[in-house]
Amino acid sequence: MKWATEAQRTQRGKKEERERMRPRFRQCGAEISGEPKPDEVYPEKDLTEKIIGCAIAVHKELGPGFLELIYENSLSHELRKQGLNLERQVTVKVLYDGVEVGEHRTDLIVERKVVVELKSVEALTDKHVAQLISTLKAFKIKIGLLLNFNESRLVDGLRRVIY
Repeated sequence: MKWATEAQRTQRGKKEERERMRPRFRQCGAEISGEPKPDEVYPEKDLTEKIIGCAIAVHKELGPGFLELIYENSLSHELRKQGLNLERQVTVKVLYDGVEVGEHRTDLIVERKVVVELKSVEALTDKHVAQLISTLKAFKIKIGLLLNFNESRLVDGLRRVIY
């Protein structure tokens, strides 16, 4: 019998966590994935792939372990080098029953089409996904990327959320 390495067990655990998260968020109309979807189901596929490519380039250069702000600054620079328009630390007013009850902030909005939330945490949780879903609702944007730079491979800390 061959024993799984620590990396294989970690990968399996992350995959199981993604699968566990999917049903809960589908109930509120969100689709969560780390893998690409067909064009008809996956809005802004080319743009999100370009953003992910930029994030991978940043991660390859810096690696895990820095503060989110360092990744935000680096990713913003990389996205601009690729000719993409972006807004940083954008706020929107949140209304409840027609009354302004506060403001919500997001890390990046690229081309006014994709919300990008950056994290540098041990592991992504349901709370991080819920925050991105709330952000998508508040900004009335269909797709968001949740990127956890505190992974040895960035793709292991990637979630696409379609709302």
